[in-house]
Amino acid sequence: MSGFSVFGTTDDRVEDVACSGDRLLRTAAGLSDDALRAPSQLPGWTRGHVLAHVARSVDAYVWLLRLAHTGREPGPRADAATLSAAVERDAALSADRLAARLRESLGLFTAQAHATPAPAWDRLVPALAGWLHPARYLLLRCLRELETHHLDLGLGHGTDQWPDAYVSWALDDTLATLHAQGFPLASVEAVDLGRRWSPAAEGASVAGPGHLLLGWLGGRIPAGALTGDRPADHLPRPPAWPQPPLPGWGRVDDETHAP
Repeated sequence: MSGFSVFGTTDDRVEDVACSGDRLLRTAAGLSDDALRAPSQLPGWTRGHVLAHVARSVDAYVWLLRLAHTGREPGPRADAATLSAAVERDAALSADRLAARLRESLGLFTAQAHATPAPAWDRLVPALAGWLHPARYLLLRCLRELETHHLDLGLGHGTDQWPDAYVSWALDDTLATLHAQGFPLASVEAVDLGRRWSPAAEGASVAGPGHLLLGWLGGRIPAGALTGDRPADHLPRPPAWPQPPLPGWGRVDDETHAP
């Protein structure tokens, strides 16, 4: 079972995030106020909620990058309730103002990532959910945020537009976590990427393009889009995604971490 892997250099990953952010910004810039108020593909959320959530999530990643860089908390950290209230407020902004808000957040992230010195990327930082990870993992968390929620807007950005490097990383990460949880998938094959995983000794086998496999594991694509050794309605249901990362860097409440 392959574990967590990073494709390319840190600079490559920063560029991946910047390119993904640019694609999302182009979509956001083309929305009218009415289109922003329309339902997204996430139950109970408008497209405005999705874009507001992305902007606030990116802000949180900037906070963590600054923590890794300096070793000190860069001001108070917003908790889950504060973030939820902020998303509700930002979702009511005009299309132009929300697009500008997102552009500002992404610009700050890219600038902070470029300013982060090499040693800081290996420092452990605490996710709001309570688990620890090296600061470098923020690049891949941000990429997942952008690509997944671009899809959730329901405006034509499908899983087939997810970059192969992102799909390969996210499959490695997600399947390694499912392996640790004993999720019953014996074989997963990404036919277009030439890659195969064996998360469990027993269980279902599924195959398909990597982006569809990842979309299914992330709760965005129905199992019927895949080829399996059993009917789609008999495949195991993947847990809520994303899961905590592997190889398992620990939790805030059970480890001392730096900075």
